[in-house]
Amino acid sequence: MRPRLVARVLSLMGGIVSLSMLWPLLWALYDGSRDRWPFVASIGIGLGVSGVLYLWGRGCQYRELGIKDGFAVVSLSWILASGIGALPFLLSGTVPTFADAFFEAISGFTTTGASVISDIEANPRGILFWRNLTHWLGGMGIIVLSLAILPFLGVGGMQLYKAEVPGPIKEKMTPRIQQTALYLWGVYVLLSGLQLLFLMAGGMGLFEALTHTFGTMATGGFSPLNKSIGQYDSAYFDWVITVFMFLAGVNFALHYRILTGRWSVMLRDEEFKLYGGITLVSALVVSGVLLLRGVYGSPLDALRFGTFQVVSIMTTTGYVTADFDLWPSSIRFLLLLLMFVGGCAGSTGGGMKNLRILVLARHVRAGLYSILHPNAVVHVRVGGKVVGKDVIASVTSFFVLYMGLFMLGTLAMAAMDLDIITAMSSVAATLGNIGPGLGGVGPMRNYAEIPQLGKWVLSLLMLMGRLELYTVMLLFFPETWRR
Repeated sequence: MRPRLVARVLSLMGGIVSLSMLWPLLWALYDGSRDRWPFVASIGIGLGVSGVLYLWGRGCQYRELGIKDGFAVVSLSWILASGIGALPFLLSGTVPTFADAFFEAISGFTTTGASVISDIEANPRGILFWRNLTHWLGGMGIIVLSLAILPFLGVGGMQLYKAEVPGPIKEKMTPRIQQTALYLWGVYVLLSGLQLLFLMAGGMGLFEALTHTFGTMATGGFSPLNKSIGQYDSAYFDWVITVFMFLAGVNFALHYRILTGRWSVMLRDEEFKLYGGITLVSALVVSGVLLLRGVYGSPLDALRFGTFQVVSIMTTTGYVTADFDLWPSSIRFLLLLLMFVGGCAGSTGGGMKNLRILVLARHVRAGLYSILHPNAVVHVRVGGKVVGKDVIASVTSFFVLYMGLFMLGTLAMAAMDLDIITAMSSVAATLGNIGPGLGGVGPMRNYAEIPQLGKWVLSLLMLMGRLELYTVMLLFFPETWRR
């Protein structure tokens, strides 16, 4: 790895994040609120750090970016972005410590939506806008955004793209990686614009419509309201956000193909069918149990609240319209399982991804068939195509690592005197980039009471979940740092 080259690329990422604060600064200036100067100071510090990194890496060529450099750039970019992004929260007094500020920022960028802020509405709009803007920037990815707007990164851009885009198979929609990044962001912006219009058509103001759109399309879940979407108590808003959460959990490459007139791909895409099937069955089961157990007296209410929460957890958005921690244990357990599944590969959703679940299921089925027919040549197929052994090995090892991290993380959090439900769900919710969990981190509570060390542990898990384990874990291998 070449540290100076990595530093030069990091300077660009830091600059993008710092200049992104101009948008919330405009809200602060418009309102004349107390967060004006914290944003000015944060932009200055962020650009200063970026300038130092640029000077250190001056003279290095982007085209020399290799595999090791790519993985280091992606992981360190998200850490740098979170460090810079934490400054407005800290300097404005929104949170008391840097650990809390970093937790809030990395929760935003990784689209987790776990918060340490208790009274959200007490904060000025600039801070709340920045909080949700971190979602939107991190949803499609800081690196993908950089590839879209910085054409000179194109030569080594594929290394960065592979390290950031979620899913076991890194799909390019066009031969040029910059064009692929532009198309992905184009679809992202289009869907965001559509949701914004639908929310405003229902009577939501521009500020709240923007922030909730950022939280929905990024499957993040931050809201400028203390009671999240539930504060509106509106069936219209619930169903609009439910639809767009579901769309955000779909592979954006599939969205692009549908928008270009290739509707048949949706019917042939096996991951989409699995994703839709799990969502539909889970929503019907949860709604049915809520109705039968008398939680809601109306079938429409049971369907509305049950479907919203299933889609919110399945897509790892984390918005809430009800305190599901008070729902029957069977529903809470089902929601906990859905935290592990997540959205589709290539979506803004977290979790293990439906494609990996599908490959694992087919691999198990192929193994059982081989036992019955020892001489048969059995292939794992998805979408009519044979899945390579390297992909199967990658998916299997990912599953083992994911579950191993879940167990180790739960053990670490339990060692900090958290009850087992809170420990398990906090790890599942942060590793899966979901946000609200159960118990002490339930939908009507937050992560403020988690010990400081626990916040750093969960921050690491959020980063690992967003970058799908390997990219971050490679930082701990000495071989990564050798030339």
